[in-house]
Amino acid sequence: MRGHHFAQLVALSALWGASFMLIRMASPVLGPNVLAALRIGMATLTLAALMRALRQPWPRGHWRELALIGLLSVALPFLLFAWAALQIPAGYSALLNSTAVLFGIFASTWMGQDTLNARKLVGCALGLCGVALIVGLGPVEPSWRVALAALGCVTASACYGISTPLMKRALSRMEPLQITGGLHAVAFLMLLPGALWSWPQAHFTPSALVAVAIMGVVTSGIAYWLHIRILAHVTPVAAMSPTFLIPVFGVTWGHVFLGEQLSTSIFMGGAMVLLAAALVTGYNPFRPGQRRPSARKAP
Repeated sequence: MRGHHFAQLVALSALWGASFMLIRMASPVLGPNVLAALRIGMATLTLAALMRALRQPWPRGHWRELALIGLLSVALPFLLFAWAALQIPAGYSALLNSTAVLFGIFASTWMGQDTLNARKLVGCALGLCGVALIVGLGPVEPSWRVALAALGCVTASACYGISTPLMKRALSRMEPLQITGGLHAVAFLMLLPGALWSWPQAHFTPSALVAVAIMGVVTSGIAYWLHIRILAHVTPVAAMSPTFLIPVFGVTWGHVFLGEQLSTSIFMGGAMVLLAAALVTGYNPFRPGQRRPSARKAP
């Protein structure tokens, strides 16, 4: 992996770091069904505008492939994490979300798009430990709802891990913006019935709507498109490495905007996840001229 790709992945993790905080703000008042559908709907509108501006057609001939990717990478994860936010603290969701890299390693290896080695497994273990230090897991009263929420987060993470190599395959047939717009459009249609059913119970507060707008336009629409553009140049596992860094920025934004205190464990965990990301991606800033994996150039 080249340095500018690693820097772009870190920048994306900075954007995604705000997601758990925004979900925590919006899910209790909108409800998981409405939140997930509105978020994906806003992303679809944003991406449709970009496609029109860049004169890229909708990939109608690939709707079956995009429906599978949209279900795994957007519809199910967004809905499950929105529901889990009602049951468990955001720190637990962030930690369980980090397991997506581990699922991605096995899925990419099975699909022949990456290799499994000790360096990546050590990186995953180090990343999970670092995330645990960062989020500062507190006590949670055991219940069947907590257990189901944790299972939902793990399921969402597995979906992320499986969908990334599928998106890598799709890049040989479609442009990054077409993939992003198409999978969000079909995911929105999947979640629309549940959102309409839950609509009367939703409370559309200004703060919740602002949170949805930020997630839809920035962290889901534009950031997802940029992520797939990077995926055209790196392995699926390398593209998933920001998952470890998301809690670092989540805590940082909490300190900057909410006045939350920083502790020594946060700095130790941050160093661990940076090392973990380097191990998983194979990026070494002290080794110039690293070769990147061959891939189709994104526009």
